[in-house]
Amino acid sequence: MAEPAPVEDILTPRVSWRDAAEVYLRKRVLVVLFLGFASGLPLALSGSTLLIWMTETGVNLKTIGLFALVGTPYTLKFFWAPLVDALHIPFLTRALGRRRGWLIFSQLLLIVAIVLLAFSHPANPFGVALAALFVATASATQDIVIDAFRVESLPESEQAAGMASYVAAYRIGMLLSTAGALFLVSGLEATGLIRAQAWMWGYIVMAALVVIGMITSLIATEPEQSQQADEAEAGKTVLARVTQTAVGAFSEFLARKDAWAILAFVVLFKFTDAFSGTMTAPFVIDLGFTRNDYAAIVKGLGLGATLLGGFAGGFLASRYSLIASLWIGGLLQAVANLSFSWLALVGINHYALALAITAENFTSAVGTVIFVAYLSALCKSPLHTATQYALLTALAAIGRTYLSSGAGYVASATGWAWFFVICMVVAIPSFILLVWLQRRGHFTDLTKNR
Repeated sequence: MAEPAPVEDILTPRVSWRDAAEVYLRKRVLVVLFLGFASGLPLALSGSTLLIWMTETGVNLKTIGLFALVGTPYTLKFFWAPLVDALHIPFLTRALGRRRGWLIFSQLLLIVAIVLLAFSHPANPFGVALAALFVATASATQDIVIDAFRVESLPESEQAAGMASYVAAYRIGMLLSTAGALFLVSGLEATGLIRAQAWMWGYIVMAALVVIGMITSLIATEPEQSQQADEAEAGKTVLARVTQTAVGAFSEFLARKDAWAILAFVVLFKFTDAFSGTMTAPFVIDLGFTRNDYAAIVKGLGLGATLLGGFAGGFLASRYSLIASLWIGGLLQAVANLSFSWLALVGINHYALALAITAENFTSAVGTVIFVAYLSALCKSPLHTATQYALLTALAAIGRTYLSSGAGYVASATGWAWFFVICMVVAIPSFILLVWLQRRGHFTDLTKNR
């Protein structure tokens, strides 16, 4: 069994603060930043923004509710991730490389899909649903490629900074396709366009903004790992490449030392966050705050804290080792739950709510960025980066989707103050696994292989 690194080695800064800040200005990280914008832009166009358009057009609520199913491709994208890893796009792959070729292809599909949605009319919900599903599928495919590109193009020391930049730009892209799109449609109506035409041109402008991602893809450099994988796969049939990718993604991972402990850690690291996050909105309203309080503080101030936390996580991961960063992020996101316990005791106090929300969102973002850097480090083989990363993120969502489903029962049984104490306590299994993996030399092996 490998001995864990001495504490003084773990906590010794790898780089200066100046170097940790400078990483955000490197070309590779800036490319990931603009790709984050490209990834965040389409999400609302087949989601919340589309639902507002349908509501204004008079579509009934039952039909609107069914449009939640349009988001299915984002959940199931790991099923076609092996195709992204294995298949070549005619002409584009030869001219740009495997990852950049797929980026341009998915972005071209996205433009076509958004334009089709622009020319659809909510009076025909079935046609709108097909177009929206096309947008979601093209968007999810772009996400698969961007994740693989980011993992392969950034060294371990830049992964967290890249993810922090990605998340910040992703939020900006989402903001532009929600509030930005709505303001644009209102402005077009003010010029005299009828509502249907205003929405059509609003979506066409959103489609045009995808070009920002295409320009970024053209400026970017094809990851060296991807080029090596292409050379290794030369001469194999399409079926052989797809089969090898799908099977290899599982077998290569499960063959690693302590694979099941790693997978359990992936599920549990963000569980403390997910368990409390499920009940944050009901807690705030049940405590006596208004919907406006929730919108302004939880969504407004919380967004700012999330962006700052993302960059702080990037700083930590750039300055300290992966294991030290995981300890810091894990402890911060667990202890932050106590701010809600304190709020439950204080009661209706807007300053207390602002402080609790800031602490929770900031620490959650720190933990998320560091955790994504860890997931990226786990994806070692360029033959199936996209597939493994898609599977790991799906696995990480188990805590949020399934394990947190009983949070309401716990809150009802214990009351709010003790509930958030329990949310902190549920982080302990992840810390036990972190100690176990550290003692087994897991993080040393990851560092050696990056």
